Amino acid sequence: MSKGFVTKDSGKRKEWDSGFKRDTDDGKNRYDLIPVEMLDRLAGLYTRGMEKYGEDNWKLANSDEEIERFKQSAWRHFVDWQSNRNIEEDHAMAVVFNVFAYEYLKGKK
Repeated sequence: MSKGFVTKDSGKRKEWDSGFKRDTDDGKNRYDLIPVEMLDRLAGLYTRGMEKYGEDNWKLANSDEEIERFKQSAWRHFVDWQSNRNIEEDHAMAVVFNVFAYEYLKGKK
């Protein structure tokens, strides 16, 4: 039974010698191009944040002041990353996390 889902169709097909057919990848995001090592590092940062603050605690930020903290943190981590300071922290992934969090929450307001 359908729950209102549709199967989108570009109208273009790729067919293999076996007869296997699929819609083309034209215009579709290529998540497989993101290096898995970077995803592992980012997941590690999210995991450490969960252990420190609780699962998805960052999603509770809802005021402008709270959301602005992500931008401030991103800048601090960017400066530490760029200057190669405090190398025991993964500043590059902290920048990515803070930008993601800011953009995600800004879009929720």
